[in-house]
Amino acid sequence: MSSLHKLDSIDFKILEILQQEGRISNAELARRINLSQPATHARLKRLEQSGIIQAYTAILNREMLGFGMLCFVHVTLEKHQPDWVNNFHEQVSQMPEVIECYHVTGEYDYLLKVVMRQRRDLEGFLVDKLSRIVGVGRVHTSVVLREVKETSALPLQLHAGH
Repeated sequence: MSSLHKLDSIDFKILEILQQEGRISNAELARRINLSQPATHARLKRLEQSGIIQAYTAILNREMLGFGMLCFVHVTLEKHQPDWVNNFHEQVSQMPEVIECYHVTGEYDYLLKVVMRQRRDLEGFLVDKLSRIVGVGRVHTSVVLREVKETSALPLQLHAGH
């Protein structure tokens, strides 16, 4: 990332705090990093405009909202023709159950992270939606028994200059 060399220790501290407390006020953030509010605001705007801060969002408790099943679905396409690949991308992008989709190396072509309310919803998703996409050859599903670690925070403390 070309912007990386422009970040200093204060920028990294801002990012660490925001990853844990996205709703922190500018005044409190300024106090914690020992800068004035205008200087803190300017740094935030620079981080946002550069694209390093992509969005501010709420992380919801999926189980409390009725999505008790978390699954990982590995998908292999029969052929890797551009039309099939593009169609797969378009179809999966329209499925609300799919909360993440990655094109990966290895035994499978794609890794999907999906949420479901219950087992029959998973069956419907696999049989009626995913398997009907042109080009889908093999599907392997793993149901999560326990989430051992889940975070969206990047390990900024591992950055060499930090």
